[in-house]
Amino acid sequence: MTNLLNHLSEGPASAPPLLLGPSLGTSYALWDAVAPELSAAHRVIRWDLPGHGGSPADLIGPGATVADLAELVLALADSLGVERFAYAGVSLGGAVGLHLAVHRPERVSSLAVVCSSAHFNGAKPWQERAARVREEGLARLAESADARWFTPGFTVPRLVRDHRDADPEAYAACCDALAAFDLRDRVGEISAPTLLIAGREDPATPPAHLRELADAVPGATLTEIPGASHLAPAERPEAVLTA
Repeated sequence: MTNLLNHLSEGPASAPPLLLGPSLGTSYALWDAVAPELSAAHRVIRWDLPGHGGSPADLIGPGATVADLAELVLALADSLGVERFAYAGVSLGGAVGLHLAVHRPERVSSLAVVCSSAHFNGAKPWQERAARVREEGLARLAESADARWFTPGFTVPRLVRDHRDADPEAYAACCDALAAFDLRDRVGEISAPTLLIAGREDPATPPAHLRELADAVPGATLTEIPGASHLAPAERPEAVLTA
């Protein structure tokens, strides 16, 4: 049994490393439309959350934190011989990036936070979602994935399938991590060059959340993408690549 996150590495081994983090309920397929182009100039390393895609579910348990996920990402980087890296992440993956930039600044050369936030609207909705998933699994929640992730009429069947197939216990533990996450009092310490990307139609982390980060993180750049909801790299890959 491996104790490392499942990952996919693309691009030249000698190129500057870029780690790509997924959002809750998705696999590294979230980056399918973006990673090939990024891998022309970077060693792109995409990873799966515990219990998602190919990552073992038992890497985290109830009461998990974003710090726990960040440690798993550092363990993966260490195993690949990657000391300093650029980092980009969506939603929960973006929260991991914020945590790393605050707590392990020597590891993060630059940061892109996509459709994410320094906080996820308090603990209660995430605690309720975790309890529901532990009780009934993910099939029903996956039915509403399109509405939470994309603008009306858009979907990526592979990502919805990954959501349905995720391990309920690991998914619930990721909800625990989102419930406990609030870095608002620390993001002003971030020293890495930071890009913030908001999906203008995103109901989960609306542009106001990214603007709040832009005001707090020294020198941060903010890009708002029209026609993008929560999973901007899947819905508007060209705009994300341009940013």
